[in-house]
This record gives sequence, C-alpha cells and structure tokens, in this order.
Amino acid sequence: MRQAGRYLPEYRRVRERAGGFLDLCYTPELAAEVTLQPVRRFATDAAILFSDILVVAHALGVEVGFEDGHGPRLAPVDGAKGVDALRLDGIAERFAPVYETVERVKEALSEEVALIGFAGAPWTLATYMVEGGASRDFTAVKLWAMRDPDGFQRLIDVVTQATVEYLVGQARHGAEVLQIFDSWAGALPESGFERWCVEPTRRIVAELQRACPGVPVIGFARGVGVSVRRYAEATGVDAVSIDSSVPARWAARELQPRVVVQGNLDPISLLAGGAPMQAEIAAIVEALGRGPFVFNLGHGIVPETPPENVSLLVETVRSCAGGGSGQRRS
Repeated sequence: MRQAGRYLPEYRRVRERAGGFLDLCYTPELAAEVTLQPVRRFATDAAILFSDILVVAHALGVEVGFEDGHGPRLAPVDGAKGVDALRLDGIAERFAPVYETVERVKEALSEEVALIGFAGAPWTLATYMVEGGASRDFTAVKLWAMRDPDGFQRLIDVVTQATVEYLVGQARHGAEVLQIFDSWAGALPESGFERWCVEPTRRIVAELQRACPGVPVIGFARGVGVSVRRYAEATGVDAVSIDSSVPARWAARELQPRVVVQGNLDPISLLAGGAPMQAEIAAIVEALGRGPFVFNLGHGIVPETPPENVSLLVETVRSCAGGGSGQRRS
C-alpha cells in the first residue's frame, strides 16, 4: 500500500519539483512518474496510482490543503448548508488530470504489471470533510451521524456518487483493479458500521459492477476486526485487504473461502527489516498462500523505511511463494 512516498529519494526529488502536494496529484507527468518509480526499483507485480483520497473532496468544492508535518487541512463541511455547497456538476472534468495520469501509467507499464486505481470510502472521506482534517476521536462526524442521521446521509450520498464517478473514470482510462480505502472504519460503533461503512461500499461496488464489468474491487475496512467477514459478505467486493491486527490463519479460514485476501505485514516489521521481517513474511505466506492471496502490508509504508528493506521484502515473498516476477503474487 502507498508504494510511492517519502521513503524513496527519487520521490522526494519529484515532490520538490511539484511544489504543493495537490499540485503533484494534479500534474499527470509527475504523478505518473512517482507511480512508476516503485515498479522500476522493486519490479512489483502491480502499480498503485499515485493520488490522494482527498482529491474527491477537493473536486466537490471543499478547500483542501496539506501542511508539512501536520497532514491535510480542510474547510469543514458543517450541516445542511455545507452539503448544499458541494458541487457534483462538472466533477468529471475536475478529475481529468487524474485520468490522464492513469493513461500515462497504463501506457508505460508492461502487460505483466497490473494497474490499481483507488478512492477513499464515503465514511472515511466524510471524517476528513467534517472534522477538517485527521482526527483522534472523530467527535464532530460521529455526533452529526448520531444526532442527525438523515442529514448526514445526504453527505454520504453525495460523496458516494462522486466516488462512483471517480472510480468508473479510472477504470475506463486504464485501471485494471480498483481499491476502496475505508481507513477509519474502525472508528464506527457497531450500530453505525452497517449504515456508514458497509452500505455505501455495497452501493459503490454494485455501480462499478454495472459500469465496469470484470474489473475487480478490493475493499479495505481498517480496524474493524472480525467484522471484516461481514464487510466481505455484504459489500460484494472481490477481495478484502486486512490490517495487521487480523490473524492470518483466521483470515484463511473465514475469508478465503469467500474472497481474495490481501495483506497483511505490519509496516513496522518492514521498517525493522532483516530476519524478523522475513520470518513474519514466511508465516503470512504459509497461512494464506494456499488460497487466493495478494501479499501486501497491513497499512501504508512508514516514511522512514529503508528502500533496501522493500527490496528484501519482494525477494522474500517471491522465495516463499516459489514464483517469478510475472506471476503477480506481490
């Protein structure tokens, strides 16, 4: 996950050229370059589009900025007036730079390397839009959802519609797989999980199946524990990505008979590297490698990760799986 990033020196050089982070996301030449950098360096079996989940919020008219050391800052969407101000009309044109990036990457990749597009799930995107950035307790967004569920539903509906448009466009411009990141699904209480996590994702998957038949969808509901089984069953995704807290053997028993499993090395294990990392990789492949499986991390790469650790990861996965670079196993 998040293959391009601050851990690669070549990425940092391009990032400096781009200026602002959103400028990098919206400059197809540069966004394509940083998408391709990990593939060139590590010969991975897939590339994941370089962009950001907040591109959708920005396209809806939300003011979005990124501050070094502080993460994203957004003008909060507050109540009905905030929802009314969101702009769905003409949104496809505002996504056009991302679609051009997809086309450039697709053209540059060999046929053996898959291209994964992605978007944030409606709940996770809504948390940023309501809280005005990252949050530890999600107080504002959860209060709105609890006190005024019908009003909050309007926000979820708008974000869902925009996300469908965004993902369909990525598929039509060359993405072969689509992933939906619900990074803050674990913040939901059980009473809200079905309505705010499962149902919007189910709607997105159904629309993608109609508009882009044959394009697989990966769902990632981070932090939901054993509820990932319900998520897999109810949303219709083709694969579930599991975070590092989900036991691999449990996933083999409860998930793999239903869907492909993607995961789930702890990013800190990758940061540590060496023999301990290799042992964890071997255990994951042993548990999940007999079923439909895509090796990945349980969340994004830590910026301080040495690139040589990533090289060792790829070599170890291929050694454990007994496959070559063209078999799409890592």
